[in-house]
Amino acid sequence: MGFFNFLTSDIAIDLGTANTLIIHNDKIVVDEPSIIAKDRTTNKVIAVGTKAQQMHEKTHDNIKTIRPLKDGVIADFHAAEEMIKGLIKLIDTRNRLFQPSHRMVICIPSGITEVEKRAVRDSAEHAGAKEVWMIQEPMAAAIGIGIDVEQPVGSMIIDIGGGTTEIAVIALSGIVCDQSIKTAGDVFNQDILDYMRRQHNLLIGERSAERIKIEVGAALSELEQSPPDYEVRGRDLMTGIPKVIKVTSSEIAIALDKSVAKIEEAVLKALEISPPELSADIYENGIHLTGGGALLRGLDKRLAAKTKLPIHIAEDPLRAVVRGTGKAIKDIQGFRGVLLT
Repeated sequence: MGFFNFLTSDIAIDLGTANTLIIHNDKIVVDEPSIIAKDRTTNKVIAVGTKAQQMHEKTHDNIKTIRPLKDGVIADFHAAEEMIKGLIKLIDTRNRLFQPSHRMVICIPSGITEVEKRAVRDSAEHAGAKEVWMIQEPMAAAIGIGIDVEQPVGSMIIDIGGGTTEIAVIALSGIVCDQSIKTAGDVFNQDILDYMRRQHNLLIGERSAERIKIEVGAALSELEQSPPDYEVRGRDLMTGIPKVIKVTSSEIAIALDKSVAKIEEAVLKALEISPPELSADIYENGIHLTGGGALLRGLDKRLAAKTKLPIHIAEDPLRAVVRGTGKAIKDIQGFRGVLLT
């Protein structure tokens, strides 16, 4: 078995619209933005992850930055393949005599089509995977936060990522009912961008909108502990000159209100279609929030007010999905019921 381990390596990948995380040898070894930068003339990859993110929206004509995933699925097949290859290279395998072949478990949204599933599999195989398994994001999130998914007990997971919000009721190693909507982190960024243009005549970029969301993003205009006002730099649309304004969390709550309402609607729809016995379990156990969107201030309170159910935010919401994927690859036989081929 030792020699076999030397020849193969197990990798768990949370291939996200905004960030990609990789677990290797029980450790998170890669946590990078899902973006690559390419040279337009030679078509070569210049940078992957953080370095490419720093170039985003600041490039000249010869360089283009690509985000290969849109709405949780692969939108640019070749770029996704190159990104996976580039991120796998970041795993330290220098002490090996030769490159090992990889067994991979990759996360996919629950509302994915067969064609999109095929694109994930092909990208992984081209990046050097010998065996590819897939696991649905809500399932991985549930495993990651320590829920025993094999039990005949209903658990509800809301995973708010960059491209999609996955809402699922899980029992007996399967997803009983789910809702997958394309309202998530990227839509929040767009809402902030539009709000800045509309209210303050200020043109900002995607990266600035993301920064605002992290610093002062909120789902409720009245917070118990409001973060300090945040300085936003951008271009004045009236004069064309760069300027600075300050924004508050209550302003951003107004900007995000419609999108958060869509998530609330989807949660209510999922509760509506879940079987009554599982509804009883959910009433007892509450709803679990994971993904980057779970960090939005006041979102748990707003959902609790809407559903009248207890809302639990996962301990490390950003990494819950990849942790679950890591557990699945460690025990492929044990988790065979939740893995897709």
